[in-house]
Amino acid sequence: MKYIVFIFVFLVSSVAFTQKVKIVDKQTGKIVRNVTVFNEALTINLSSDKNGFVEVSQFKEKEVIVFSHISYALLKIKKSTLKKQKFTVSLAKQSEQLDEVVLSVFKKAEKTNRIAEQIAVISTKDIQKISPQTSADLLATIPGIKVQKSQFGGGSPVIRGMESNRVLLVVDGVRMNNAIYRKGHLQNSISVAPNMLDKTEIVFGPSSVLYGSDALGGVIHYYTKTPTLSEKNEVKSQFFSRFSTVNQEITTNASAELSFKNWASFTSISYSDFNDLKSGSNRSHGFDDWGKVFYYSENLNGNYNEEPTVNSDPDVLRNTGYTQTDVLQKFFIPLSKNTDLKVNLQYSTSSDIPRFDRLTELNDETDVSDLKFAEWYYGPQNRLLISSQLLINPNKNWIENGTITAAYQNIKESRIQRKFGSLDRSYREETVNVFSLNGDFSVSLTEDKKRALSYGFEFAYNDVNSNSYGKTLNIVNGEINGFSNDFNVQSRYPDGGSNYMSTALYLDYRQDLNSKSTLNTGIRFTNTNLNATWIDQTFIQLADTDISANNSAITATLGYVYRPSKNWQLNGVISSGFRSPNIDDVGRVREKSGNVTIPNINVTPEFAYNAEIGIQKYFNDKKFRLGTNLYYTLLDSYIQRDYVYESDGSIKQVEFDNEFGNAVSNQNKETAYILGYTINYLGKLSSTINTTGFITYTKGRTNDTKEPMSSIPPLFGQFELNYKKDKIELGANIRFNSKKDISDFNFTEGIDNHDLTPIVDANATNDEDKYYGSPSWMTVGVNGSYLLNDNFSVQARLNNLFDEHYIEFASGVSSPGRNLSVSVVANF
Repeated sequence: MKYIVFIFVFLVSSVAFTQKVKIVDKQTGKIVRNVTVFNEALTINLSSDKNGFVEVSQFKEKEVIVFSHISYALLKIKKSTLKKQKFTVSLAKQSEQLDEVVLSVFKKAEKTNRIAEQIAVISTKDIQKISPQTSADLLATIPGIKVQKSQFGGGSPVIRGMESNRVLLVVDGVRMNNAIYRKGHLQNSISVAPNMLDKTEIVFGPSSVLYGSDALGGVIHYYTKTPTLSEKNEVKSQFFSRFSTVNQEITTNASAELSFKNWASFTSISYSDFNDLKSGSNRSHGFDDWGKVFYYSENLNGNYNEEPTVNSDPDVLRNTGYTQTDVLQKFFIPLSKNTDLKVNLQYSTSSDIPRFDRLTELNDETDVSDLKFAEWYYGPQNRLLISSQLLINPNKNWIENGTITAAYQNIKESRIQRKFGSLDRSYREETVNVFSLNGDFSVSLTEDKKRALSYGFEFAYNDVNSNSYGKTLNIVNGEINGFSNDFNVQSRYPDGGSNYMSTALYLDYRQDLNSKSTLNTGIRFTNTNLNATWIDQTFIQLADTDISANNSAITATLGYVYRPSKNWQLNGVISSGFRSPNIDDVGRVREKSGNVTIPNINVTPEFAYNAEIGIQKYFNDKKFRLGTNLYYTLLDSYIQRDYVYESDGSIKQVEFDNEFGNAVSNQNKETAYILGYTINYLGKLSSTINTTGFITYTKGRTNDTKEPMSSIPPLFGQFELNYKKDKIELGANIRFNSKKDISDFNFTEGIDNHDLTPIVDANATNDEDKYYGSPSWMTVGVNGSYLLNDNFSVQARLNNLFDEHYIEFASGVSSPGRNLSVSVVANF
């Protein structure tokens, strides 16, 4: 009996005095080693073992325990709370202390207090609150980003006066930019559904050291949701649905997460149906007819109508509707204690997307019924991504951890056009296959991890196929009955095929010089190779139909972070970037506004040299931040679209789709500059009230031609105030845009679409006297959400409360009018 009592007492005392806490990654569920665990008095200092456990029995019951790891946000928790959590602690990348937010966009986890570059982060909670219809609408809410739209089914983000192929889009570590990402406006940012995103991180300014060519204005990195492991077998699902009045939008998303000890899966399917958009009716700018649609084409979706149709409501933007489907399937499999595997499958497709700005183009601007195009639409935009990501943690002297990413992408897009008065329909179809392999590795050079080296490689191969053909419609009793004839059409890109290959190596070094300062340096070598072949010389004759180009560049960065006190942070960055001409720069053929872009096989890389200063001031225990970033970027050998001249000095004329136009091409110029600033604030005013806001100013001009740079938005900003208590959340926001004078538009390239701004003098002989420029505007919005219970919530947003009519700078379509959107979320 004595032995039984002794054993009982021994077991009870063991349970009482042995209190092991398991520390896991909140995102993946995997254990986290080498976490420093201490109390606020610093009398106890421990570390989690190789299995992620730490013994906490020596802490007092009401004592606050601090969990610290360089790759995670600092976590403070009372010991008594640990019991409620079954002695399991989940470390996250986010924190109420804004300098503790951890970013992944620099290829390894880094806290914001060690980063010199201007950055922005949109979390899952932010995305749910914003409830954007597309990812482009999500980007438009980020401080410093302006989004242009040529049609409603798209969105071209502008960062620091640069857009399209000067801004790098990345999804889950795989670059989305491919060999036909064009100069001008690029609408591909919508091909990742917002409901599938875990977060979005943005780096402003040249980031070519880590990301290579194209990252001149900045990097936009989409991170899709990843499943988590669980000791228990768990199945979670979510249903999301939203209705919006402004375009009768119905979006539905269903997702399921399977979590097991040895593998996890996440599946998400999203479908959106957008009807025609309605613009605002309150015309504070004073232009009664600007942006209205009086006549439209009823020739889409297989219909035939010989003449334009009268629009019964000119505020309804006919031919803006489309549908989109997005599918995400992701697997997470731990192969061993030190190796994990992620398998990522993404597919995005759409219906035909009408090119609104071209469908409202007039032959005679004085006659609103004289539409030029009966048909102008993009065929289904298809994006397929298959990638595998190997996450390794060997903890060797030369490699502590790393990620190897292999990916395949298939992108298909097409353009279909037909003019009024003609039965000839032209088709231009492009297919791009992209194969890529990336390796990103890091190692701490000291035990305290204050010195770290990152290094890696990148390989990407783009294979481009461009096909074109024409068919003449056969009309019987006013309906399309097949085709009566075939004819030749000039292809958009080299019809004999083309390819573009990029290889690169990089080194990045980061060191805490002392407790107040951090130094970051990096260098990258990139080589690109381009090959293209033209076969059909019917319309455009080239001196050389089989070309190749090889370009190399070394880029570097130097960043310094100084923290003079707990609540101040000063940043400085000097960096360089470059963009090597791709297939679109060298070989595109297209027509717009009477100008025909033709190939230029002699275009060479453009370079950017950037200097910036950032100042951050923290308040309220670092839960509120006020900051500003100022930058200056010098562009050397910048690429600009300009006229092509004959030997006698006249502009060359080129035939395109049975019409002659002025020949233009992408050409290297000398130097230009872009400068600007963003002032922003973010954080909590109290336990229930938080606020955000920003103002962004940009200016850009060429030094050689003394004209404004394209894609320079006017002053713009946003202010937002939110209240949250218990189950209720309320918010209000103001968005505004200042006027952009017509004298600040670039007329040469046509990218700014100055001819789509209001006409003030139709008889003027020059554009500067004829057009007004971009009017200023301001909108007000309110929103609210209510948590019915742990599983159900309802959210409503009322945007553009006063139904203001406005058009974003350089856009070809009016922005939405007053819009009420209601969404429901159900978790199971």
